[in-house]
Amino acid sequence: MNNDIEIAQQATLKPIGEIAEALGLTQEDWQPYGHTKAKLSEQLIHKYENKPNGKVILVTSINPTPAGEGKSTVTVGLGQALNKIGKKGVIALREPSLGPVMGIKGGAAGGGYSQVLPMEDINLHFTGDLHAITSANNLLSAMIDNHIHQGNQLNIDSRRVEWKRVMDINDRALRQVVVGLGGPKRGVPREDGFNITVASEFMAILCLSISLEDLKERISNIVIGYTYDEQPVTVKQLQAEGALTLLLKEAIKPNLVQTIENTPAIIHGGPFANIAHGCNSIMATKTAAKLGDYVVTEAGFGADLGAEKFLNIKSRAGDIKTDGVVIVATVRALKMHGGVSKDNLQTENVDALKKGMENLEKHIETIESFGLPFVVAINKFPTDTKKETDYIHSWCEEKGVEVALTDVWAKGGEGGIELAHKIVDKINSADNNFEYLYQLEDSLETKITKIAKNVYGADGIELSSKAKSQLEFYEKQGWGNLPVCMAKTQYSLSDNPLLLGRPNGFKVSIRELRPSIGAGFIVVLTGDVMTMPGLPKKPAALNMDVKDDGRVVGLF
Repeated sequence: MNNDIEIAQQATLKPIGEIAEALGLTQEDWQPYGHTKAKLSEQLIHKYENKPNGKVILVTSINPTPAGEGKSTVTVGLGQALNKIGKKGVIALREPSLGPVMGIKGGAAGGGYSQVLPMEDINLHFTGDLHAITSANNLLSAMIDNHIHQGNQLNIDSRRVEWKRVMDINDRALRQVVVGLGGPKRGVPREDGFNITVASEFMAILCLSISLEDLKERISNIVIGYTYDEQPVTVKQLQAEGALTLLLKEAIKPNLVQTIENTPAIIHGGPFANIAHGCNSIMATKTAAKLGDYVVTEAGFGADLGAEKFLNIKSRAGDIKTDGVVIVATVRALKMHGGVSKDNLQTENVDALKKGMENLEKHIETIESFGLPFVVAINKFPTDTKKETDYIHSWCEEKGVEVALTDVWAKGGEGGIELAHKIVDKINSADNNFEYLYQLEDSLETKITKIAKNVYGADGIELSSKAKSQLEFYEKQGWGNLPVCMAKTQYSLSDNPLLLGRPNGFKVSIRELRPSIGAGFIVVLTGDVMTMPGLPKKPAALNMDVKDDGRVVGLF
């Protein structure tokens, strides 16, 4: 059986101009980036603002496990399936980060016969958006240190510079560093650190902006640190917003590619969902909604992270209506949540599956709490047995939950036709009573508590002394009316990655908060979550190579 990259390299792609033409775009709406990629004009959402929106389908999942869920694969497969049943489907995805690509998680281009292509480009440098974000972020770091070195007119307290440098590779050695060493001519020594690029506030800002003007305004509002008398210092005070926006003038344009079945896909932005807000750009999703009958998009990791932020943060910022949700699960992952080790997943175990269904049940409850219609998608693996899939179907039927078995990895869009019919029928027949989980007028502590109790199933929260003082300070600064962006392990509903299934009797530990005023939310760090990952013992990079003819090997 061919692997993902072998399948991708055998595919026949259409010239990107044909994909753009099929969407009804004119030559002024896009610019080619090679033969199979294009940049879309950032003006498209304004050009078509009076055109009715297509239906938005959000794809989420249970808590991920090393067994894999295939959420991106199902997203791509569903988009292809919609076209097979006569609907004009457009896919909207995030851009992959080199961190997980070279590390352990893998890319974000789907898999098998449900991939976006060219997958080598998309999973590596693509159109350079993440490099532009890295450059903008680090230019700001350089300008902060230069300002302090050149006399510090703004009275910035070098001990309270909150802004971190970034790079798009997992590197634990850079989590905490000291800069400015080497004497008076080399700068002012201070503690610093690196985040991964996809956790940068610039990434969040890019994904939440709707124009260059909006982008510049948001950048100007970034809080980089505090003065000696504890007043916030912004990019606007540094007069750096012009240059920083300049570096992102091409990156703000969404990217157009195609799937293995030539379905249009708009890929733009890539914030992680465990340490950032986990959604592709508003511009990409809204553009896709103007160009198709149905837009299939995804939010990172489980419904406790990406979907919660899509609905509470992105939907608010972009005035996006979600019409239906697909919750992806696999037999393998559910058995892991039921206590089976990864080495024993190929053995039939209905008892473990029954136990693991508790995790799926909690994510169903979360989507129900938002008042949205949904369908459960069981992403098929070759090791699944009929008894196991039959149990999931009977469990869903007993609870009145619509469920579809998908085989989109092996069969492409054909393997997602049942899911396509069911989610379209659900959207057109079920009530949509969407409501936000919290109101912006709620205090920051109330917002955090509502998420912990209603989404994670916690008994409450435990605030560190640092978090308590930050909450008080942020409220006094007038930041209390912002949404909150929870940074939490993706592996568990709790803040402890070892508690699988559906844990109970726990409280979520709130370690500290960070202001992302330009993005328009407050980041809340829980447990031991880190914003710069490390590489595993055997990184995926060890399997990768490029042949003399330029052919990529080992990339999944």
